[in-house]
Amino acid sequence: MGSPRRFLVLALTVSLGGFLVGGGARTSFALFGDQETTDSTLSTAACFAPTDVVAPSVSSTVISKTVLYLPGYVRQAGTYYGYANVADAGCIPSGISTVTADVSSVTTGQTAVALVAGSYTVGGVSYNYRTASLTANGTLAEGSKAYTITSTDVATNSQTQSGYAVIVDNTRPTGTDIQITNGGATAGKPEIADVLTYTFSEPIDPQTVLAGWTGASTSVVVRVGHNNGGDRVTIRNAANTVQLPFGTINLIGLNYVTANRDFGATGTPSTMVASGNTITVTLGTASGATGTETATNNSTWVPTTTLTDRAGNTCQTTTATETGGADVEF
Repeated sequence: MGSPRRFLVLALTVSLGGFLVGGGARTSFALFGDQETTDSTLSTAACFAPTDVVAPSVSSTVISKTVLYLPGYVRQAGTYYGYANVADAGCIPSGISTVTADVSSVTTGQTAVALVAGSYTVGGVSYNYRTASLTANGTLAEGSKAYTITSTDVATNSQTQSGYAVIVDNTRPTGTDIQITNGGATAGKPEIADVLTYTFSEPIDPQTVLAGWTGASTSVVVRVGHNNGGDRVTIRNAANTVQLPFGTINLIGLNYVTANRDFGATGTPSTMVASGNTITVTLGTASGATGTETATNNSTWVPTTTLTDRAGNTCQTTTATETGGADVEF
């Protein structure tokens, strides 16, 4: 129960044509003015404030690179958008007039960048205001950069809200490990339920792996190809028409397959899912017979520059070698 407040009550009785209707029926309502009441009373009362006296408010905001999925990061010289959810308030909101952002900590001189009303989505979250594309300073130190948003309504109520920040990341990611583990019946034999785990130095934006991918489990095809320099593993899209930009794993061993085999093109699909710094791929149904490798090795993997991190930095192509002792894969 809120604390009592005093308001003046003005009681009005309405009748049609000066006569009571229906044998004395009349309609009455009250305007709260100077009468002792409580918050619970106000919550059920009609709001008759004559003007808008409350400024708009930002409920959420983020800065993100102009393309791809994961938000909250930019890199020096990279392009970005600022997003916000803004709503006017008060009993009779007059409507939002302008929304501007001070992002001068990222782009010098940009102290009042206009945000335009519309329907925008980034990282799976919808926003109703966004800036035009901006370019970060060519030289920008890594770390957290603060920004503010000022919103003004038609009645000229205005407020500037702070406490927002974007992370500047200029470091290119790397592949740090590849693990291929047995989930099926026979060690050394590629088969359904075996698992590939790609590990990076930081999270990879999923849309650089596959257009429209959010990192949630999705179908792919795993190809294990026979090669005299060591059997190779690549990942393809669900339609099995395009190789995804993971790069290539060299299994070192020569006996995993005797001809190219696709896993998940028919039957149970292969799947991939992103979590933190890893992307895990689980094999589906094999397209044909496979071999069984008995020699132990440490596989190697070379990523591609198509992959980027959350800030848009391209992945390095340094070879990653499987950690741990030599073993058979799958």
